[in-house]
Amino acid sequence: MINPVYLRSFCALIDIGHFTRTADHLHMTQSGVSQHIRKLEEHLGEPLLVRQGKGFTVTACGDRLYREGRRLLAEWDDLEAKVGIDPAYEGVVKLASPGSVGLKLYPYLLQLQKRYPTLVIDYRFAPNSEIEKLIAVHKIDFGLMTCMASNADVSLEAMAEEELLLILPAKHAKPSWDELMSLGFIDHPDGAHHAGQLLGANFPEFQSSQQLNRTGFSNQINLILEPVSLGLGFTVLPTYAVAAFRASSKIKICPLKHKVAETLFIGRHRNKFMPNRVATVMAAVSDCLDDSESD
Repeated sequence: MINPVYLRSFCALIDIGHFTRTADHLHMTQSGVSQHIRKLEEHLGEPLLVRQGKGFTVTACGDRLYREGRRLLAEWDDLEAKVGIDPAYEGVVKLASPGSVGLKLYPYLLQLQKRYPTLVIDYRFAPNSEIEKLIAVHKIDFGLMTCMASNADVSLEAMAEEELLLILPAKHAKPSWDELMSLGFIDHPDGAHHAGQLLGANFPEFQSSQQLNRTGFSNQINLILEPVSLGLGFTVLPTYAVAAFRASSKIKICPLKHKVAETLFIGRHRNKFMPNRVATVMAAVSDCLDDSESD
């Protein structure tokens, strides 16, 4: 039988990718981590890693052990949660969301943690594809997504909607298509997708994002509107990202005839036990988004 302590050390090493940092994470010595890996290799009769100086690559056997080991460790953790004490306001809750809704939710959840300091919020900002992967491999308890899942293990439930907005520099009036093309587009990781949805619904000239004159790009959700505020272009963003921008007097929300909104889904693993602390945070997320829609 594979020693679960050795297996946890091995999976942590693959996740972290560095012996010293893994040892620190597990509160062990580096030689202790190495010993656990060697004992696993001796037990299986196969090398798990190919060591290259201070680094390593994972063998085919190691990759199989990692994938199955991660699943088993998640099941063991679930078993402990099911049979142990299950407080509603204590423990770590891991979640992830796209940037815009995260700007709304994260401060709200920090206030929840302030009321209950033993409830620890571990929040990640990530694109939809990454959130789906994190849910599927049990690295987060749940996530917010704005598209349907392709992995059958990820269960989604519609929770709210977030409107997409056309944002211009403050001094610009409602523009024509030609004026938008002249002004230029400030792009971001979801820029083509968002522009396609909103511009396609309101401008018959729009055919694809390839038409847009790209005058800037930022992958930081809280910085995308900075170049817009300086008059360097326009962009399309979800509501919460616009509401979080502090220099609101320097930008303008352009009213459009046809409104477009993204559905926000809450996603979790179909077969993962939900502790009370996770239910607490999920309820807080629902309350936060419900309050936003009623404003």
